[in-house]
Amino acid sequence: MYETAETVSELMKALSSRNRLLILCQLVQEELSVGELASRLDMREPAMSQQLAVLRRDGLVSRRRDGQVVYYTLARPDIRQLMEFLYETFCAPNE
Repeated sequence: MYETAETVSELMKALSSRNRLLILCQLVQEELSVGELASRLDMREPAMSQQLAVLRRDGLVSRRRDGQVVYYTLARPDIRQLMEFLYETFCAPNE
């Protein structure tokens, strides 16, 4: 039980950043490059890369390289499920 609580605590720390939460909400929809994410969220690419490095370190996103372009996606099914819930509840455009 304590180990699970520690894991969830670390996850919540990663989600407590507005920018990281916005990044994860974007990745619910599709795989995106650093440049695409930076453009969508009006951030500079170095700042975006810094946030993605934290998410990658924490195991929330994974990356793949296609030539010089790096694409990111949600890393695990449990993270996808959580982010889909958060996206539908808080991030999705009002319809």
